[in-house]
Order: sequence, then C-alpha cells, then structure tokens
Amino acid sequence: MTLELLAPWLHTGWAALVALVLALVVHRVGRFLVLRITRHTTVLDAVARASDRPAQFVLPLAALQVVWHAASEALPRLGAVRHVNAVVLLACITWLGMRAIRGLANGFLKYYPVEIDNNLQARRVHTQARVLARTAQFLILLFGLALILMTFPGARQVGASLLASAGVVGVVAGIAARSVFGNLIAGLQIALSQPIRIDDVLVVRGEWGRVEEITGAYVVLKIWDERRLIIPLQWLIENPFENWTRTNAQITGTVFLWVDYGMPLEPLRAEALRACKAAPQWDGRLCLLQVTDVTPQAVQLRVLVTSRSSGENWDLRCAVREALVDFMRREYPQFLPRMRAELDGEVRREQAPSGPSPVAVPQLDAHHRIRGGGAG
Repeated sequence: MTLELLAPWLHTGWAALVALVLALVVHRVGRFLVLRITRHTTVLDAVARASDRPAQFVLPLAALQVVWHAASEALPRLGAVRHVNAVVLLACITWLGMRAIRGLANGFLKYYPVEIDNNLQARRVHTQARVLARTAQFLILLFGLALILMTFPGARQVGASLLASAGVVGVVAGIAARSVFGNLIAGLQIALSQPIRIDDVLVVRGEWGRVEEITGAYVVLKIWDERRLIIPLQWLIENPFENWTRTNAQITGTVFLWVDYGMPLEPLRAEALRACKAAPQWDGRLCLLQVTDVTPQAVQLRVLVTSRSSGENWDLRCAVREALVDFMRREYPQFLPRMRAELDGEVRREQAPSGPSPVAVPQLDAHHRIRGGGAG
C-alpha cells in the first residue's frame, strides 16, 4: 500500500528536491548581493539582515508550492500536501513581514542615538518608531492569521456563522477584546501625542523610574532599585502621572537642612556654592540657599540645585547635603539643631542629716516649658 502511494510521487519528488536546492542557492546568492548592495544604507541594511532568516524558509516553500501546483492532479493526497505547504508558507511570509518592519524601525533609529546629552528629539523618534512598528507587526500578524484561517473551509463557515448570528457571541467577543483594542488605541495615542517617551523619567503612584520599553499592551518602568513596574497603556492614558523629562531633562532639586537660630547664613551659602562647584553633576544654572520655615526649635533652610538630569540631581543633592552637614559639625557645632528646656521651680532649704550646713534642693514643678532651639 505504501509503495502504491509513493510510486506516483517519484518524478514529482525529484522535481521538488531540485526546486528546493535551487531555492537555497538563489537565497545564498541573493543574500550576498543584497547585503553588498545595501551595506552603505543603514535602513536597507537593517531590513535585509532582519529578513534574512525568514527568507531562507520562504523561498524554498514558494518553490515547493510551484512544484505542487504543476504536479498532476492524479497524485494521491496532493490536495493535503498543497494545503500544508500553503499554511506553512503563509506563516513564514507573516514572519518575514514582521521581521522586515522590525528591521526598518531599528535601522531608522540608528540615526537618532539616545546616548547623547540632549536626546529629547531622539527619545521622541524612538517612542514613535517603536510603538508604530509594534502596531504594524500586530496588524500583519492578524492579517496572516486571517489568510491562514481562510485556507480552511470549516473556519470560513464558522466565521460566517458567527458574523450572521452576532448576538450573545458577538457581545462576549467584544467584551473580551475590549482591553486588547483599548491598549492598541492607547498605543497609537501615545505614539502620536507622546505623553511619554523612551527613557523618560516618570513618577507613577510614588514609584520613580525610567521608561525602559513601550510595547503594544504595556509600558515597562525601570525603578531606581532595579525593579520593573508594568503599566497597561490604557491606564497611562486615563490616569495622571508625573513626567520629569517632558520637555527637557534639566531639573531643579532641593536640599533641606535644620539649624539653630544663631547659625550665620553667609558661611553656609558660601559652602553650598563651593560644594556645587566641586560636584561634576552641577550644570551651573542655580545654587541658592533660602530660609523657608521656622519653628520654636529651629530654622529650616532650603538649597536649590540644578543638574542636567534627574539621576545627576539626586547625586548632587546628596553631595551638597553631606558637605553642609560636615561643614556645620566642623565649624559651627554649637548651632546644630537641639532642644532647650527651662525648668521652673522653687528652691527650698533642707537640713542635711549628717552635717550642719544647709543644702539647697530645687522643688520642681510637674511640667517642663520648652523654649526655642539653640545652644544657649
């Protein structure tokens, strides 16, 4: 029985083997020529390299499909072979399209490196390119799956019956797909309006981090302690959040310090400026010390310092804070914040049990009255 099935396929099998070898040779030669031609063009070179692997499968499958269609209709199980080859070919073509889109985006992004200092334009282009590329890949994937399903007669009938009946099945499918399409639309909104970009600094629900990745469904926020916060795209569109690098990466930070009322301010101002000038993170725009609050115990000082980015500003604030604390401990330790208490009471005289001289013993009240903070 097996020999009876294989015998008619002998000539077609040899034709398929020759077509397969020729397709692989064409791929090898074409790959060499395409990479050589496109090596001086960044975008085309990236597309060619990204499409190389799927093209290695598409060309042989396309050659085999030509052989199957040219074969005699009398061959047993020819229809099944054609159908399987067509399904695999469509899957590889879908893969090829998705890889080509990915290569196109990556090649285009090479013109806009984000490693430079003023990378606002680069981050804007990276965000748009990646979101649009993922959206295009998703659409190509849906189109490829639709074409594959159309090759199955049963699937066409099921789809027609679902479209005809609509009703409850349509409502359930719509509810189930609502979040998927909501995130897809939110991704397009983010790509066009750009409330966030790659490498933006965000504060979401008290978490500080940088935008590491924007996918078609969520945003990956890299927290400062190496954790990852996954945020759905639709949530970002519908809820407020802080973006510290919306227009530029420059930022102003604050350093708070509590001192005694007797502390002279000019030496502290000079020390704050010296600390800023000594720190490589300071961009030279602002270093300002001000009195922002007073309490009965101490005076609150605020130092405003500026940097090129939020990460550098954090390091600068720590450096200035350490310098001011060390300066006060070294030069003005008596004006560090402290609590002063005045004890109210009467002094009565008692006779000491073993000597003739009287001893003054303070009679304290039941309360302490706290006064303003100073070394006194």
